[in-house]
Amino acid sequence: MATTDASPKFRSHELRTLSSPSSEELQQQQQQHQSITMDPSPSHEHTHNHHHDGLLFWQFMASGSIAGCAEHMAMFPVDTIKTRMQALGSCPIKSVGVWPALRSILKSDGTAGLYRGIAAMGLGAGPAHAVYFSVYEFCKKGLSGGNPNNHMAHAMSGVCATVLSDAVFTPMDMVKQRLQLSGGNGGTYRGVWDCVKMVFKEEGFRAFYASYRTTVVMNAPFTAVHFATYEAAKKGLTGISPNTADDERLVVHATAGAAAGALAAAITTPLDVVKTQLQCQGVCGCDRFTSGSIKDVFKTIIIKDGYRGLLRGWIPRMMFHAPAAAICWSTYEAAKTFFYDLNEPKK
Repeated sequence: MATTDASPKFRSHELRTLSSPSSEELQQQQQQHQSITMDPSPSHEHTHNHHHDGLLFWQFMASGSIAGCAEHMAMFPVDTIKTRMQALGSCPIKSVGVWPALRSILKSDGTAGLYRGIAAMGLGAGPAHAVYFSVYEFCKKGLSGGNPNNHMAHAMSGVCATVLSDAVFTPMDMVKQRLQLSGGNGGTYRGVWDCVKMVFKEEGFRAFYASYRTTVVMNAPFTAVHFATYEAAKKGLTGISPNTADDERLVVHATAGAAAGALAAAITTPLDVVKTQLQCQGVCGCDRFTSGSIKDVFKTIIIKDGYRGLLRGWIPRMMFHAPAAAICWSTYEAAKTFFYDLNEPKK
């Protein structure tokens, strides 16, 4: 990510004094103008490495929305495999292996089965990531105190961002996972709105947020690890060859994002299994939980599958989050660069 200093590059210079300045004053003004428009970053990205240097709030939201949709849509089949593997007792998945799970989905539903629920993902991912990245940017600016190396600020900003974005994403994530499990012909739900209506009618509004607490508990450490690792990895990769950092910008973002996504995904897999169980209650053989307590779900998983049950789907989860984070971060930074260039005053 970028630093938090606000660059004067995009400031308005329309106000001028009416009196004619002396040659000495002109020279001083020229020196001041040069000093404030110089790019202080070692990579000379023309201040593209500075947070809030001309980007408006809606532009951060648009960049995040584009990045989130690109990430989830590209990796959706892997997410479907992970969901099937994590849902204990779900039909027809009985094996915890990736390839058996994939073969079972293709056999029962065909290729279309890998994309069931993608519409719900699209409806949730765009708005949620718009909130996610815009909140992250502004919290980071406030918490970092102008220090681009403040990794604690990065982590805390990520936590703030995920709490708010999960409130937007959780209902559609629940719909998405139920569709992923329900199968094609003769499935429980015919589509997104059918699922929404049936869940609301049979289980009430609370069902849409049954996993919210677990999601926040999972995503808070996930996001903290993810953002801190991303910022540290990006800094380290940029430092390897600072002279070519500008040319390799997207490669750096993608590599750092992949490393951050894989590490965060591995650490938080047990909580992701719990989240899937809570969101898919009663669907295709999944258990129902009266309390919705994280502790109760943990106990049920351990009784049925042992401790290895808490790691169900960890391989596809890492397979999802490593490339997904690479896609997300590189798309996000590319979108920000587009808006930087769009806002740059025409000469």
